[in-house]
Amino acid sequence: MLLKPRLKAALLAAASLSLLAASAPSPAAPLGIGDPLFPHLGNPGYDVRSYDISFTYRGSNTEPLDAVTKIDALATERLDRINLDFAQGEVRGVEVNGRPARFVSMGEDLVVTPRTALPAGSRMRVTVRHTSDPTPDEKYEGGWVRTGDGLVMANQADAAHLVFPCNDHPSDKAQFTFRVTAPREYTAVANGLAAGRERAGADTSWTYRTVHPMATELAQVAIGRSTVVHRKGPHGLPVRDVVPTEDRETMERWLRKTPDQIAWMERKVGRYPFEAYGVLVADAETGFELETQTLSLFERSLFTRTEFPEWYVDSIMVHELAHQWFGNSVSPRTWSDLWLNEGHATWYEALYAEEKAGQPLADRMRDAYRQSDQWRAMGGPPASPKRPAPGQKISIFRPVVYDGSALVLYALRQEIGRAAFERLERQWVARHADGVATTADFVALASRVADRDLSGFFQAWLYGEKTPKMPGHPQWRAVTAG
Repeated sequence: MLLKPRLKAALLAAASLSLLAASAPSPAAPLGIGDPLFPHLGNPGYDVRSYDISFTYRGSNTEPLDAVTKIDALATERLDRINLDFAQGEVRGVEVNGRPARFVSMGEDLVVTPRTALPAGSRMRVTVRHTSDPTPDEKYEGGWVRTGDGLVMANQADAAHLVFPCNDHPSDKAQFTFRVTAPREYTAVANGLAAGRERAGADTSWTYRTVHPMATELAQVAIGRSTVVHRKGPHGLPVRDVVPTEDRETMERWLRKTPDQIAWMERKVGRYPFEAYGVLVADAETGFELETQTLSLFERSLFTRTEFPEWYVDSIMVHELAHQWFGNSVSPRTWSDLWLNEGHATWYEALYAEEKAGQPLADRMRDAYRQSDQWRAMGGPPASPKRPAPGQKISIFRPVVYDGSALVLYALRQEIGRAAFERLERQWVARHADGVATTADFVALASRVADRDLSGFFQAWLYGEKTPKMPGHPQWRAVTAG
């Protein structure tokens, strides 16, 4: 439904019709920043600097939470309207810079009309009073996940707007403050560091703040009957694990591995990029683990299913840890750059399995090479993935962006040598820390480190329909796609 715009009451009655037409704001409509995979998400015209989000949990994970989201942003162009991504919640009121504003929900956008237009370069605070509904909706994937004792978030890809209003695209990173009120028998945790806890009657209010900017898809708030376990990592890094209280002893054999895993990653790519890290164990079957910033989300069953060998669980833990550098600190500018996240996380997962458990990297890469043409036919080349089907955003996480993209990194190491490859990895995460980057940025840096133009190499490996010959392994063969 397209609503007709209302003219501002402040316009002079004597203004001419032509002046009225020139001054009227554009009609309210869903917008996007034109991401190749999700063109209708993200919003133009402003840059979010920070979010301050409050949730009130009543003790039932089947009922909507009361919430207030405050967004501080900089207008990068004149704004007659402000589009936010938001769905799956009731909006009760909106203010812009302390003044009530009109709003309407259209598609997955909340379209806000301030009383007066915001000039380019101005600061703005948008306050939205709303609910946050954990009820599953067949139209959407992600957002709140119900656990056996509460809730956690799983906002990848572009699903944070199912939980709170935001500019839901990884290219617009911001600082976050979370304030969570819950019955005192529950524990609430979120990204970043604890910044306060207060008890009032039967409730406890918890506050957490990030130190580094974060993409919306990496936000995490977990509420449950949990125990928080503290220990130290390298250089005194705070390591905070969150587990169901009843599983505290069972999980310890896994949790105590994290400091050494961080130290291993630091030897590969440099200092851990954030203020804290930890493992969040959820009593839920999601079908995935998730690298939410500073607090990676894991299914309880990963650690309890006896058919998983220890080396496999260890390597999955390292996969999510590696994302803290690749995907979190250095975030993709578009979702087509996803291979940079998942390819690197898979690379270090496989490298850890080789070094710590004797699982040969070359064997895994040879098997990936064999399947690579089929993966490309199914999902597109690594850096030019096919768009997901409507309502199936998570389907972009295909084999080609995991082992298929780690295969590209293996080919690169074969092409430029181990020493140059390791310099590239360190320079990549250092140069783009706390920022966003593209595939073109990676190609350019790799060419500088190798001291030769690698654009042809990457064009074939990242965009070709067929997998190129593997440097150093001309005998490897790919199965023909059927």
